[in-house]
Amino acid sequence: MYNKKYNVSFCIYIFFIAFFISLPAFASETDDTWQKIKAEKFLTWGSDAEGGAPYCYYDPNKPTELIGFEVDMMKIISKRLGIKDKMIQNDWDTLIPALKRKSFDIVFSGIEITPSRKQEINFTRPYYVYSQQIVVGVENTTIHEQKDLKGHTVGTLSASAAMKILSDMGLVPGKDLMLYPTVVGAYSDLAIKRTEAVLLELPIANFYAKPNKLLKFVGKPFNKGYYGIGVRKEDKVLLSKMNQVISDMLESGELEKIYKKWNLWTDKQSELSNFKEDAVEEITKKTFLQRVPVELPILLKGALLTVELCFLSMIIAVILGLSVAIIRMYGPKPLKFIFGTYVEVFRGTPLLIQLYIIYYGLPEIGIKFNSFSAAIIGLSLNYAAYESENYRAGIKSIPKGQMEAALALGMTKPMALRKIIIPQAIKVVIPPVTNDFISMFKDSSIVSTIGMVELTKNYNYMASVTYDYIGLGLMTAGIYFLMSYPASLFAKSIERRMSNER
Repeated sequence: MYNKKYNVSFCIYIFFIAFFISLPAFASETDDTWQKIKAEKFLTWGSDAEGGAPYCYYDPNKPTELIGFEVDMMKIISKRLGIKDKMIQNDWDTLIPALKRKSFDIVFSGIEITPSRKQEINFTRPYYVYSQQIVVGVENTTIHEQKDLKGHTVGTLSASAAMKILSDMGLVPGKDLMLYPTVVGAYSDLAIKRTEAVLLELPIANFYAKPNKLLKFVGKPFNKGYYGIGVRKEDKVLLSKMNQVISDMLESGELEKIYKKWNLWTDKQSELSNFKEDAVEEITKKTFLQRVPVELPILLKGALLTVELCFLSMIIAVILGLSVAIIRMYGPKPLKFIFGTYVEVFRGTPLLIQLYIIYYGLPEIGIKFNSFSAAIIGLSLNYAAYESENYRAGIKSIPKGQMEAALALGMTKPMALRKIIIPQAIKVVIPPVTNDFISMFKDSSIVSTIGMVELTKNYNYMASVTYDYIGLGLMTAGIYFLMSYPASLFAKSIERRMSNER
């Protein structure tokens, strides 16, 4: 009896040991993401179609349809897996964080396989071998190869492999390294000589720079690298499925056919068939506290630029806003109409669009500003429209009898405004104007879209390298708070004084 019980207990014990040992393997075979895709017969992939040619972009002739060599690849992948697919639009430099928070199932957008990225997500076997290509203005005679880039203003895509190459060469963002959210902006600035060179992958350069008569290639392509499809660390089965499909496409010649269709086939693509996975390069990740001494000065440098930008813009906005308010209230009808239209247009359209028109649009008619000037003009004109309404409300709050009394005493209307009305109106509008100044600190972050490396841009730049969006984000938010809080205290003190005077 004892032996029988012992044998049963032993068998149960062995069963549970075997069960728990097999759990990891069982889990890997029942990958949640793959099970969801298989059940729904639907896969989502993250990409950035804004300036995404030749990878994934909207057809100019059919603006609702996506085209590109990765779109063609995705059609074959979906067909082989027996599913449908959908592209989810996402900014290129935040595709990996978005994948990790499960905004889509895979990342498929010309993502370079790098050691730092392999720490965050898994990559499939490479599907394309790329190289970097230097592009300069057609009249440039000083840049011939990679080493010549040092000492010149060079543009590239934020969070790209080219950005790391240029940073390793000693180029500094905001000084001689211009970071762009899209490749279109990088080559546009080069064409109008805002920058001296652009470094990006050869497929991008072939599509955007080669047809442009104002630009030319210099030097041979260099710094070979690989594109891979990104999947989350836990999605082992999905990774295996993707690897199998890419292998099948290589063997069948489908990949070569796609690349030749898009003029992307090079001799280097032969390496794809014989590719062997390298061990992940060991990267010792620094803790947040270890990174603070390096990252904080960079953020503070961006903060100083933000303060400078906001102070200059607000001074112009206040002066211009007061002038507009006076003209709208006391000027001739034609000027009232013109400035009234200005106020409605600038209050009724997004600041981002206004900045794009000033920075990218005006050069088409021969008016060119650098990023700092364009940022000040954009912020000043936008906020002046709002400040004019503040001043108009302030002037209207002054009893009409005061103007009538001043005129009866022999004052001219301009004198009455200068001596009587405006001084009182200014006291009334100081609180809302101060609040607008605080808002400008936050709105100024939008100027990063035109190449300004202010506080938010420095945050994005470092977060795209370290993938620490929380620690860096809290530090950046703290700096914004320290910049705006004194202005908030000033507004409250003015309000208290005005209450006491009443």
